[in-house]
This record gives sequence, C-alpha cells and structure tokens, in this order.
Amino acid sequence: MSAHRTASSGSPGQAPLHFVHPRQFKANTQQAVDDPLLRKSFRSAMDFLQNKRSGHFSDRIEFEKLRQVGEAIRRYSLSRLPDLLEQLEHKLTDRGVQVHWASNAEEANALFLAIARRHGATSMIKGKSMVSEEIELNHRMAEHGINCLESDMGEYIVQLAGERPSHIIMPAIHKTKQQIAELFAEKIHQAPYTEDVDELIAIGRRVLRQEFRDARIGVSGVNFMVAETGTLVLVENEGNGRMCTTLPEVHIAITGIEKVVERFEHVLPLFSLLTRSATGQAVTTYFNAITGPRREGELDGPQEMHLILLDNGRSQAFQDEDFRATLQCIRCGACMNHCPVYARIGGLAYGTTYPGPIGSIISPHLMGLEETQDLPTASSLCGACSEVCPVGIPIPDLLMQLRTAAKHQPQPGKTELAGQGRARDWKEVLAWRTWAWINERPGLYRNLIRWGRFFRGFTPNWQGGWTRHRTPMKLAPSGLRDRLMPASKR
Repeated sequence: MSAHRTASSGSPGQAPLHFVHPRQFKANTQQAVDDPLLRKSFRSAMDFLQNKRSGHFSDRIEFEKLRQVGEAIRRYSLSRLPDLLEQLEHKLTDRGVQVHWASNAEEANALFLAIARRHGATSMIKGKSMVSEEIELNHRMAEHGINCLESDMGEYIVQLAGERPSHIIMPAIHKTKQQIAELFAEKIHQAPYTEDVDELIAIGRRVLRQEFRDARIGVSGVNFMVAETGTLVLVENEGNGRMCTTLPEVHIAITGIEKVVERFEHVLPLFSLLTRSATGQAVTTYFNAITGPRREGELDGPQEMHLILLDNGRSQAFQDEDFRATLQCIRCGACMNHCPVYARIGGLAYGTTYPGPIGSIISPHLMGLEETQDLPTASSLCGACSEVCPVGIPIPDLLMQLRTAAKHQPQPGKTELAGQGRARDWKEVLAWRTWAWINERPGLYRNLIRWGRFFRGFTPNWQGGWTRHRTPMKLAPSGLRDRLMPASKR
C-alpha cells in the first residue's frame, strides 16, 4: 500500500468534492473579496506572471505579428474543423490509436470506465488535463472503485484539498506554502511538516513515483493535434506527462475537438505564443510529440493507446460564427493573469473548470446559459484580456453577446444557445417597456421629471441592487436643459 493511500480513509478521488456552483457566483465573490490573504496572494501572483510575460513580449510589434499568425492558424483550423478531425482520426487509426468520440461528459466517462474494466485496472495516473477536470473524471471513476491520482504537482495539491484548480496553468496558485505544508502533513503518511518548497516537492515526488510504477492506465491531456501527421502534442514542465504516457501499459488521451491543426508547422507559432503567454518561458522543459503506442523494437511506450475527442457543447460554439472565436483558445491563461476581476476573487469563486475571462465565454457553451448567466457579467470590460490574448479572441465582444443571449431569445437564423433567455426577468422587461413608453411621450416625460424634482426629498435610500454598492439615485434640482434654455423657449 502506498504512503498516500495509507494517509487517509480513501484515495483523493474518493473524497467528497466540495465544489461550488456557478449559480452561487455572487455569494462566492463576496466571500473571496472578504479574504485578505487570498487577495494578497493572487495580487502578488498575477503581478509576477504579468512581469514574466511582458519580459518575453517586450517588442509590441513582434507580438502583434506573431499574434496575427496564431490567430490566422486557429481561424483556418476551425474553418476546416470537421475535415481535419476526420483526417486526424484516419491517421491515428493507421498508427494503432483507437479514436473515440464523446458528445458529453457522461459518454467520455463511460469510455474511460469500459477501458479500465477491460484491463482490470483499479488505478489511473494522470498528467495535467483540464478536459478531464471538465468531465470530473476523478470523481466519476471513484464511484466505480477506480482511483485516479493527479501527478502534476499543482493538481495533486488541489486533489488532496478536495478543490477545483483555481487557474488553468497553475492549479494551486491560491495556496500558500504554509497551507500546502499543513495539507501534506495531514494527508500524506509520515510526511513531516515543512515549509521548505524543495522538501515539499520531494515529498510529493516520493508518493507519485510508486504510483507511476503501479498504475495500469496513464491519462493525459493534449495541447495540439496535427491532422496531417496524426501527432498529439503535449507541452509540460515537470516530466509527469511523459511518465504518464510511457510507463503504464495503456495510455488514454482526452481533449476537446477544437485542438486540431492541419500541419505540424502550425504548431510552432502556437507553441511560442503559449509558453511565453502562460508562464513567461521561451520554451517549456518538455515537448512531447506522440504518434501511437509502442512499436516493434521500441523499449518504452504504452502497449495500447486511446484518444477521446470530447464535444460537450463545443459544436454549439462552432455552429454560430459570432461565438466560434471562443474555440481559438490555446489555454495559456494570460487573460486570467491580466483580469482585474479574476485577480481579486481567484478561480474557485467561478465554480467552473475554466475560470476568468476565458471561462466566462466558454462555460456557457459547456454548461448552458441558465447555469452560468452571471459569469459574462463578471467583467469591467476594460479590454485587458483581449489585449494580451495570443490568438486574438475578442473576449469583451463575446461577453456582451452572451449578456444579451442570457436575457433574449435568438434572432431568426441564429443558433439558439443552451439555456438562452433563461435570465429574462419580467420586472426588468416591464421597467424598460415603461421607460420606453414614457420617453415616447415628451409632454408626459417633462411632467414626470417636474414632479420628481418637487418630491426629490422623499427619494428612498434603498433602491434594490443599485444601492448595494452605490449611493441612491436622486433627481437634480434642475436639469441641463433648464439651465441652458430660457423659460420662454422650453
């Protein structure tokens, strides 16, 4: 029995998942804002990441040129998405990879379970994969007695804590070293309390090393898929991704359908944009190009390999040309690092797999607008996210369109989003119709304004949600028209 399993009454995947829900977003934000330690930690971390990125994109002209290339590649790839996915499937199948299609999280988890049962596997070792977080793979497999252990150090930390990742690149960025020290001492058998970062990393490595040896199935995400060559590209810094894809006898990769590009040469500009935008690195430590299971004469690699292509709402975004740009994302996290809202509330408050600006535009497609109607409003529309996006996603424009879609049914000929119009409030509709009716009648409007000024002293201090964070609205004693125009001409 491993040190990790001895440490608790069950594996991390079997522990209850205390995840908040996006419907609780407003309450979550208040709780986050009231936590001074969280705000201090995030502000410091975001400043660090911004400085790292700016150091690699000091030449604005160079960045704009590279971004134009990256955006063009992503737009071109999405314009040919169905054809490229079919080409990818044929290439991978020829190389011995079993390709599966999953329309939603339930189908994806069913595929994982079927593969695990066929091989008699009771454990899986996972490299970093946000798509596996999206389908809640750990929890679903735990329901069937299969332990899924995260091997990325940040993911391992949040798994021990029973939390979601708070950042798509650095999952445990909200944790201090003191909190991690306490967590390891509590959850890992015979782990001493230490605040030395190197020692904490060594403790985690000792636990994970044995798991790499024991697990029959390795799970990974995918950064890019090359249709022309049938190649899966995996970018990482810790080496755990390479271990997950070579040591276990079965490798299962899972990714969203939008990650495909046509040619390998398309990967290189995207790779340069991804690493510099995400962690401020010229290159990552590991660049893995996977083309299939172990072949005759090779000394390592899985004996069997699977690829699960997940839709889960992505086709909805693809069908609508206004929202298709959402799928250009390469998951660098730069928009989150520069967002004033995310920097103050952190990622856990969103209650979604993908937090921050990118989460606010992609989660409505994955989960439906009824569940995520508050997320598009979690923005000051300052445009910082759009300025740093390495593939030119117009995030503020998409946020505004989603705000409209949450309250209105689609126009004729437009794709209806899941949950569209569910945020429509009859009181708000009535208020705007009344406002329009009054403004269409100038005489009535002027009389109401006159009476409003006369009784302005009786204006209530409580005015619903407006006065929750603002001073009460009160009509001025006189208007600009009264001041500029003589009474005889009014």
